[in-house]
Amino acid sequence: MTCFSQSFILFSSVNPCCYIPCQHWGVCVRYGVDKYECDCTRSGYYGKNCTIPEFWTRVRAYLKPSPPVVHYILTHFQWLWDIINNTFLRDVLMRVVLTVRSNLIPSPPTFNSKHGYLSWESYYNLSYYTRLLPPVPEDCPTPLGVKGKAGLPDPELLVERLLKRRTFRPDPQGTNLMFGFFAQHFTHQFFKTYNHMGFGFTKALEHGVGAGHIYGDNLERQLHLRLHKDGKLKYQLNDGEMYPPPIAEAPIRMDYPSWIPPEDRIAIGQEVFGILPGLGMYATLWLREHNRVCDILKAGHPTWDDEQLFQTARLIIIGETIKIVIEEYVQQLSGYLLRLKFDPTLLFNSQFQYGNRISVEFVQLYHWHPLMPDSFFIDGDELSYKQFLYNTSILIHYGIDKLVDAFSRQVAGQIGGGHNMHPVVTHVAVRTIKESRELRIQPFNEYRKRFNLEPYTSFRQFTGKKARELEEMYGDVDALEFYPGLLLEKTRPGAIFGESMVEMGAPFSLKGLLGNPICSPEYWKPSTFGGKVGFDIVNSATLKSLVCNNVKTCPYVAFRIPPETRSQRGVDSKVKTDEL
Repeated sequence: MTCFSQSFILFSSVNPCCYIPCQHWGVCVRYGVDKYECDCTRSGYYGKNCTIPEFWTRVRAYLKPSPPVVHYILTHFQWLWDIINNTFLRDVLMRVVLTVRSNLIPSPPTFNSKHGYLSWESYYNLSYYTRLLPPVPEDCPTPLGVKGKAGLPDPELLVERLLKRRTFRPDPQGTNLMFGFFAQHFTHQFFKTYNHMGFGFTKALEHGVGAGHIYGDNLERQLHLRLHKDGKLKYQLNDGEMYPPPIAEAPIRMDYPSWIPPEDRIAIGQEVFGILPGLGMYATLWLREHNRVCDILKAGHPTWDDEQLFQTARLIIIGETIKIVIEEYVQQLSGYLLRLKFDPTLLFNSQFQYGNRISVEFVQLYHWHPLMPDSFFIDGDELSYKQFLYNTSILIHYGIDKLVDAFSRQVAGQIGGGHNMHPVVTHVAVRTIKESRELRIQPFNEYRKRFNLEPYTSFRQFTGKKARELEEMYGDVDALEFYPGLLLEKTRPGAIFGESMVEMGAPFSLKGLLGNPICSPEYWKPSTFGGKVGFDIVNSATLKSLVCNNVKTCPYVAFRIPPETRSQRGVDSKVKTDEL
C-alpha cells in the first residue's frame, strides 16, 4: 500500500487501475475519477488490494512447494520415477498435474480485447480470443500502466538486437524438427488470428482440438476436401502412395504466392500449410491415417453410410491427436521423468468443465520460431529456405518416410534465451510485438504473478547478460512486455526455454486438451469411436504408429533426435558454452 500511495500522488488524476493494484486474481473496479475497489471474492485473500492471505491460504502456501522445487523433483531422481511410473502412483500424480494446471485457466472465459471487464460478449462471441488478464486501461501514463518509459522500444530494433540469431543454438533437450513442424501443424487448427476484423479476433470456429487443420475450418471447405465415398478424403496417387489432392480437384483457397504453378498447389485443410514441406508431410500423414481408419470402420460397419464413416473417423483422429500430444509432445517439452498419461477417466470424479476458449496470451506465447534451423538436411541434401519454402514437390521427390527420418534426426533450435531466431522469420516476431501493443497486454511480471510465480525484481535476475540493453529499452522490469519476456527469459539448465514458458503454457495446453468433449464421460466410450476397434486405435496411438501405419518403410521417428545424433552433433557440450 505504501508504494501505491506514494505513486498515486504523482498522478492524482490517473485511472487508479493503471497501477494494477489488485493482487492474487483480484479485480480492479474504478469508482469516479480517483477511486477504486478490489474485488477479492474467492481469491483466498482480503484487504484493500487483496494482499492479506486467509488462514487456509497461509496453510496451503506453507505446504505447497514452489514451481522451481516441483520442476527439480520432476526432472531428477530417475530411480524414483522408474518405480512411480510402474505403480498406481503414476495415475495419482497425473491427476494432480491435470487438475492443478487446469485450475489456473478460468472456465467459462473472462475477458476479451474489447472489454476490460466481464461481459456477455466476452463469453458468447466466439469470434474473439478470450483473455486471461484484462487489457491495460487506455488512459494510463505509460503503455504498461505506470511503470517504465513513456514509449516502448522500436520492435524492429528489439528483435534485431535481442532475438535475431547470431549462431544457431541447438536445443539441449534434443528436440528435433519433427517436433517443430508438429507444433506448427497442430496449433494452427485453433490459432487463426483475424486482424481484418480488429485485434483480438480469430477465424477459427473451433477453440480447441477439432482437426480443422485437416478437414477445413468450415463446412464448405470440408465438403470440397471430402471424397464423398466411404467417409474418405480426396487424394492423389504417386507411385502407389497417397498425397493431398491438387487444388484443381479440391477447389479451395490456399495461400500460395502467384509464382507457384497451379499443378504444384495442393489442397490441405489449413490454407497456409503450403508454405513448408514439413507441414505438408503431416497433412499427408493425417490424410492417409483418416482414410486408413475409414477402411477399418467400413469393414466393421458395412451398413454405415459415407457421413457416419467420416464423422466417426474424425473423432478417432481427434483422439489420436490428443494422445500423441500429451504422451509424447508435452512429455518432450516438459522434460519430466513422470511418464505423462492420456486417460480422461482420471478426471471423472473431479469438478472439471468440458469446453475451451483459446486466449490471446496462449497465441502470443506459442510463437516458437527459434525452433527452425539455418537449413534443412534431407537424404544427404542441404536445402536453403529459398529451396524449401512453398516447395511442395519435396513431398513426392523424397517421399514421406525419408522426410520423417530426416526431420527426426535434425536438431531444432533452443526457444528461450534470445538470439536464436532465423532472419527469415524475424518479421513474425516484429508483428507479434506490434499486435501485443495493440491488444494492450499486461506486463510480463503480472502474468508471472497470475501463474503463482515470483515476479522478477531486476533485469539481471531475469536474463543476466542482456540486462543493460533491456534496462535502456524499458527502464523498469515491471514494464517488460509479455512476449519478449517469454523469449528472453534465461533458460532452465539444459532446457528448451525458461520457467515462465512451461508454467504458463502447460495450463493452457492441458485445459484445452482435456476440456475436449471427447474426453467427457458422455463421449469417452467405445461406441463414440465405432466400437472397440476404433477405441483401441485411439488408446494405442503413438507418433510412430501414425507414421509406420502409413508409409512403405518404418523410419526413425520421434520428437527427439536419437542418442547417437546427440553425441555426433555435440548438442550436450554445445549447451555448456552457449547457455545464457
